[in-house]
Amino acid sequence: MTNVNTAFAASPSATLVDGPALWPAQAHVPSVIGRQLVIDRAEGSYVFTTDGRRLFDGTAGLWHANVGHSHPELAEAAYEQMKQLETYHIFARFSNDKALALGERLAALAPIDRAKVILNSGGSDAIDVACKLARRHWQREGRETKRIILSREFSYHGLHAYGTSIAGLDFNREGYGTDSLVPETARVPFDDAEALERTIAELGAENIAAFVTEPVQGTGGVNPPVPGYLEAVQRLCRDNDILLILDEVITGFGRTGEMFAAQRYGVDADMITFAKGVTSGYAPLGGVLVAPRIWEPFYVDSPDTPIFRHGATYAGHTTAAAVALRHLDILERDQLVPRVRELEVGLQDELAALAGRQSAVVDVRSAGLLGGVTLAGHLAADRVADQIIELGFISRPLRGNTLQISPPFIISDDELRTFIGGIEQAITAEENR
Repeated sequence: MTNVNTAFAASPSATLVDGPALWPAQAHVPSVIGRQLVIDRAEGSYVFTTDGRRLFDGTAGLWHANVGHSHPELAEAAYEQMKQLETYHIFARFSNDKALALGERLAALAPIDRAKVILNSGGSDAIDVACKLARRHWQREGRETKRIILSREFSYHGLHAYGTSIAGLDFNREGYGTDSLVPETARVPFDDAEALERTIAELGAENIAAFVTEPVQGTGGVNPPVPGYLEAVQRLCRDNDILLILDEVITGFGRTGEMFAAQRYGVDADMITFAKGVTSGYAPLGGVLVAPRIWEPFYVDSPDTPIFRHGATYAGHTTAAAVALRHLDILERDQLVPRVRELEVGLQDELAALAGRQSAVVDVRSAGLLGGVTLAGHLAADRVADQIIELGFISRPLRGNTLQISPPFIISDDELRTFIGGIEQAITAEENR
C-alpha cells in the first residue's frame, strides 16, 4: 500500500494543507481550508459569522431551517424536556411518552391512511430503514427474488450504505466498490416513465422490491416532476407489484406548500421517508411512514409473527420528539404551510424575471419554496455562490451548474425579492470579472 506522506514527499508540487481538526463534509478540502465561514449565532432568517458578517440564509441551512433560527419556543421545549427526561429507548417493552405522542401526531398528518411510524435520527437513516423494510417485506411474502431497489438519475438519498448505493449522482457512489456498497440496485433515466417501464421489463418485476424517488429532486438540481410523471410511476409500481417509496426528507412538512409533496402531486406511497422539516433542524430526527400492507403482517398476534430486526439507540429520542411536537404546533399556529403557498407566487415571479437574463441563465425551476437557477456554461455556480456571500446572502451550488433557493418559511415578501435580486447582482458581478 502506498504511504500517503511518502507520496507527497516524492512530488515537489504536492503541498499538504493543514487546518482545523474537524474534517469538512462533502468538500474538496484544500479549496475550503482558510475560507470557511464559521457561524456562531443566528436569528430568524439570518446567520452571523465569527468575523462579523450577517448573511441571509437563502438555503435554510441544508434545506431544513423552515421556522428560522434560534426560535425560543424550541429551545424551551428541549430545555424543559431534558430537565424531566433527556431520553429513553423504545426497544421491545420500553417506550417514552414523547415518542408515542409524536407517532400519533405524525400518523394523523400522514398522507398514508393508518400509517405506522418508525423513528430514527435523520434522512439517511430513514432511507436505510425503508430499503431494508422493502426487502424484508418481500422475503416475508415468500418472494425472495424481489430485492432490486430502483432509483432515478440525479437523485440524492443521503449517504449511508443504501443511500450511497442508490444515489443517482455518480460522484456520491464512486470509490466504494464497482457494485456499490449494497448490491442489486439500479438507476433509471430522469423523469422518463417509459424508460422506467423498459427497465422493469428488462430486470423483471419479480426481481424488483421498490422504486425510491424524491417528489421534487433537491441536490440533483431542484427538479420538480414533469406533468404526469409521478402518476405514471405510481401506476407502474402498482401494476408490477413494486413498492413505491417517496423520499420527502426535503419536501416533507410544508416545503412544497402542502404538508407532504405526496399531497401536492396526488401520490399514494407505500412508505414516505422524512427528516429535516419535522424539527426544522432543531434536533436530529427522521423516520418512515409505513402503509398497512407493509406493517400489518408484523402486528399479527401469533408466535410465528416475524420481527423487523431494526432499531437504533436514538430512535424515538425523547428530547428530539418533544422538539418535533412543539415545532409542529408552531407550523400550524403560525400558518406557515399556507404561507409557503403565498411565497411560491412571489418566487415564481422573481424567477421568471431572472430567466430574462438569457445570456447568463439557462433555466429556472420551482415548487413551493424550492427554487433552482441553472447558469450558462461560462458562469460557474460555485463562483457565483461565492459572489452571493459577498453580497450578504447564502445560496449553494448544486448539480447541473444550479444555484439553490430554499429560504425559511418566515421570510417576508421583501426579503424574498431582495434575495433573488442579490443572486442577479452576483451573476452580473461574475460576468464582469
